[in-house]
Amino acid sequence: MTNITATIDVDRPVRTVYNQWTQFEEFPEFMEGVEQVRQLDDATLAWTAQIAGVERSWKARIVEQEPDQVVAWTSIGGVANDGRVSFESLGPDATRVHLSLDVEPEGVVESVGAGLGLIELRAKGDLERFREFIESRPVETGAWRGEIEDGKSSPDPMRDN
Repeated sequence: MTNITATIDVDRPVRTVYNQWTQFEEFPEFMEGVEQVRQLDDATLAWTAQIAGVERSWKARIVEQEPDQVVAWTSIGGVANDGRVSFESLGPDATRVHLSLDVEPEGVVESVGAGLGLIELRAKGDLERFREFIESRPVETGAWRGEIEDGKSSPDPMRDN
């Protein structure tokens, strides 16, 4: 298992940054190699990505989600990929995003890439592109303000559910 951590500061309020992060289906806009993310329900995502030149698919289950604080997930099939993103307000117009990933490279090419730090570079690049994505917009593209605890969701209080 390879553990990756990365942090980036974003010039937007924590609510805006968190809201944008909840728009999982837009991840291909800024995550290198991610071809598609489909949200199957409040807590389940289906991913398709190119990893070391090979198309991979997997599902992830959000196990913890608290507005403006954290989104954490675990893979439930396919590529081993668990992680946590936390959001820290640095003031009214700035947010620090902390990313922690645990990934299990498959095969020789992915293992060598992990050993060379390529997975970490990709994660850091994805955060840089996320910052550019959100800072280039006047507002976030959407939001989900519900909560998830132990993989069970409570409704978004801002929507009729």
